[in-house]
Amino acid sequence: MEIGEYVITYDQTRRIYAIGKISGDYRFEAIFDAHFTGADPYSNIRPIQWRENQISRDKLSTATRSVLGSALTVFRLSNEAEEDILLALEGRPPTSPTNETDVGEVEDKDLLEDIETRSIEFIKDRVVSLSWEEMQELVAGLLRAMGYKTRVSATGPDRGKDIVASPDGFGFENPRIVVEVKHRPNSSMGSQEIRSFLGGRHPNDKGLYVSTGGFSKEAHYEAERANIPVSLVGLDELVEALIDNYERLDTQTRTLVPLKRVYWPMS
Repeated sequence: MEIGEYVITYDQTRRIYAIGKISGDYRFEAIFDAHFTGADPYSNIRPIQWRENQISRDKLSTATRSVLGSALTVFRLSNEAEEDILLALEGRPPTSPTNETDVGEVEDKDLLEDIETRSIEFIKDRVVSLSWEEMQELVAGLLRAMGYKTRVSATGPDRGKDIVASPDGFGFENPRIVVEVKHRPNSSMGSQEIRSFLGGRHPNDKGLYVSTGGFSKEAHYEAERANIPVSLVGLDELVEALIDNYERLDTQTRTLVPLKRVYWPMS
């Protein structure tokens, strides 16, 4: 790697790529940490000048997203992927799709982890592409796969509840789970949204707030101090629950995010 060359890294939580340029030579700085027994990976330093503007994963072509699906190792991108990223950095649309680029040979274990990571990112891409109504149906279907019966609110004012899940389907039997769904991938929910959701909840209610854009620290604090149990579910947790319960989903829900099981030989 040379001074002046671009580097890219990924924030999975926000689905954002940070772009920078190498601004100096390599150096080693020993960092002592009494709680860390292994070799400290942050002792090997290469200074980077990061760009203020970052790139949403959704702005890149499918081919480039495939190449960038994992960050398990350091590798050089193809010219096509580099061009796609620089275009996105300038706010311009990607070029026409290209074939996936070979990023080099890796060990079988790393290759499996790489494929799993890429798969999860592509599942996130599919979930993010859903409409709000489809997202609401996906969450309701996931709750049904977990053994609940659901009532989905009609389009319009819902008084802070998009879905009500309970054993009987009417909300008379406990647990009665009241669900709010916010499908804004680039906008996290704050404390005000959580307070609004909690308003009017019954003492025996359980709250489930799903936000594909995640939550602020203040939102988590608000949920922790709530007078009823509240679970905040972001995109990562939603996809994890989707994968864990996929075999139990009904056919209608599966069509929203169609997945295929793949088997991998183990040594």
